Amino acid sequence: MDEQLEENLKKISTWKRIFFMLIFAAIGGLVRMLIWAVILLQIASVLFTGSPNENVLKFGRNLSLYTYHIITFLTFNSDVLPYPFAEWEMTEELNLPEPKPRKTPAK
Repeated sequence: MDEQLEENLKKISTWKRIFFMLIFAAIGGLVRMLIWAVILLQIASVLFTGSPNENVLKFGRNLSLYTYHIITFLTFNSDVLPYPFAEWEMTEELNLPEPKPRKTPAK
């Protein structure tokens, strides 16, 4: 058992992953703050215009998918480093539905 532990502690790949996990945990915190900004912008948009802002919808969707990639990396469900070490547009494998067009309420 001690030999296995010693061998695991000497693996450079493990320490590299831990280093990147710390970086992406910090990035994840920043992304969460941006998501709150998106939430507040959408609330303001709905209050003032009656519908969500389409540009902010797309940005919020991209942030959500980026968060998903960070979390799958941090939980060892993926070995692929998230952006900026991989492509931003690597979401095809998720097979998520496209956002539905928003209807503006009748006045």
